[in-house]
Amino acid sequence: MKKQFVAVISLLLVLSMAMAGCNSSSGSSNADSSTGDNRVSSSQANNVSSEENENPPSSDVTELTVQFGDQGEHFVMHLEDNSTAAAIAGYVGTSDWRLPVYSYDESDVMEYYDIPSRYEIPDNSEPVTQAHAGDVFYSDPNRIVLYYHDAVIDEEYTRIGTFDPTEEFVDAVENNPVLEGWGNQIVVISNGG
Repeated sequence: MKKQFVAVISLLLVLSMAMAGCNSSSGSSNADSSTGDNRVSSSQANNVSSEENENPPSSDVTELTVQFGDQGEHFVMHLEDNSTAAAIAGYVGTSDWRLPVYSYDESDVMEYYDIPSRYEIPDNSEPVTQAHAGDVFYSDPNRIVLYYHDAVIDEEYTRIGTFDPTEEFVDAVENNPVLEGWGNQIVVISNGG
């Protein structure tokens, strides 16, 4: 009899806890619906995100500021007048980009920066056979390529800008310090504002 009593009490306790959970979730649902006019549903937020990705922000900015390393000197990248450069400037206008630096086979003429895939950037690639020091290209998907020395190449790129290839600029690129604890160099791209 005592075992049956303990079992019934346990069952009642479990049921009351389940009912309390149901009541609290329905209570919060009612609270949410009363303030629902001021909130965006997750499906609406997803629609906004997909619209933003289909229509990347565009900017009338003609220059971006680039630092090689967190404490590096600021250099001006003069932007091309195309939708690719405008989209990049639009995204950078909302938040500075701090990107890791890579190079192919320890290249001594170029380096590249991978842009996070959440950014939708239009590609207007065409064949490029020669790059000059200071040329900046977009490579689909989501990569910025900087040539800091002249090079003969065979690539499909969208030209997005140029730097004045001064001795100070080339020195900053070549001597960009490795970020302690990360093992990579970084580049910081901002709208300079």
